Amino acid sequence: MSQSAESDPLVALRRDLHRRPEPAWCEFYTTARIVEEIERIGVDELHVGPDAIAPEHRSAVPDDAELDRWYAQAEDALAEREGSDPAILERLRGGTTGAVAVLERGEGPTIGLRVDIDALPREEADDEDHHPAAEGFRSIHDAMHACGHDAHATIGLGVLERIADSDFSGTFKLFVQPAEEVIGGGRAMAKSGHLDDVDYLLAMHIGLDHPTGEIVAGIDDFLAVSHLTAEFRGESAHAGAAPNEGRNANQALATAIQNLYAIPRHADGGTRVNAGRIEGGSASNIIAEHATIEGEVRGETSELRDYMLEKAEGVVENAAAMHDCESTVDVGPSAPSAESDQALVDAVAAVAPGVAGVEHVVERAPLGGSEDATFLMREVQDNGGLAAYVGVGTDHPGGHHTATFDVDEASLRIGVDVLADAVDRIAESDPQR
Repeated sequence: MSQSAESDPLVALRRDLHRRPEPAWCEFYTTARIVEEIERIGVDELHVGPDAIAPEHRSAVPDDAELDRWYAQAEDALAEREGSDPAILERLRGGTTGAVAVLERGEGPTIGLRVDIDALPREEADDEDHHPAAEGFRSIHDAMHACGHDAHATIGLGVLERIADSDFSGTFKLFVQPAEEVIGGGRAMAKSGHLDDVDYLLAMHIGLDHPTGEIVAGIDDFLAVSHLTAEFRGESAHAGAAPNEGRNANQALATAIQNLYAIPRHADGGTRVNAGRIEGGSASNIIAEHATIEGEVRGETSELRDYMLEKAEGVVENAAAMHDCESTVDVGPSAPSAESDQALVDAVAAVAPGVAGVEHVVERAPLGGSEDATFLMREVQDNGGLAAYVGVGTDHPGGHHTATFDVDEASLRIGVDVLADAVDRIAESDPQR
């Protein structure tokens, strides 16, 4: 990780974004900074904030106080930057972040590249051997780019600049998507209308336990996912004097958790369930009248996810009834599964070996998790186009979402060159022509 921010503009941009991470729908500085770079590159169309997404399809949007807190931080940060345009930030107010940049270069297909930009609400490591801390670009916020989205945004802008300076023929669109970590932005961008004419879409992720120099031409096995919140309502009573008069919501919660993990798995493929956060009761001597589970279900296909969701709802209802409580299940953000189309996998696999720094090409590999890029992939595929999800390997000292996660900055240029070359090859071959 010996790249120099002074000599490599990709490294400098990535470090700037890494130092000021922002969580879902609060990517105010991030979006404004990206827009600055897009305007420097020069494009034919630029859609920002509410013009880049369909705001009515957002999910998991923070409350106004949280949005205002991050907006104020972005205002202060941009005020320190010479030449920053405050009008850009104003367009993002209220949590409508993200952008779509369009290059029109004559006859040819319309090819899109989707990158995500949000960070995770966690503290970053400050150990001396943590590279961002040692080099002075550790997060200054109560958030962290612990999944590489700072690198994704940087690579996307690098590809945009490569295409702008090339002999590419066709239309290229860069989709800068907010709120991936909460499955909140994919649908909003997919339904924006900007994908309606896209013939081919690439999405990408860095790392995923693939080392620097390794490219995965097509990632598959996205788990469809749905978040859910289950609430149990009982009746309080004194735990010592009158336990028989209470209806214990914590008992209902405990029964539900046990039986959620007992949902029968399915013969058609893998399924998952997790009760990730639980809360209930108010004191040790009070029968709990309210309890909550925040959890998720996943499936190897959207149908398997729906199977798990139906079973989970039944578990909650029956657990509540067993303990004379009432319950509700609120289904939150969801994302479908998707598969990478072979023609685009072939295009990436064909160009990657010729890129400096690429040592190994894997045709396909499983993701093993969920990603709301699937909304954009499915939108293009449902419209008759092709889509693929590309993995750009990077050595990362900590696992994704951990406090020590970081990327090998040598992988930034590799990602730019592989994806830009793939876009050129797709335009030249136009597999659907």
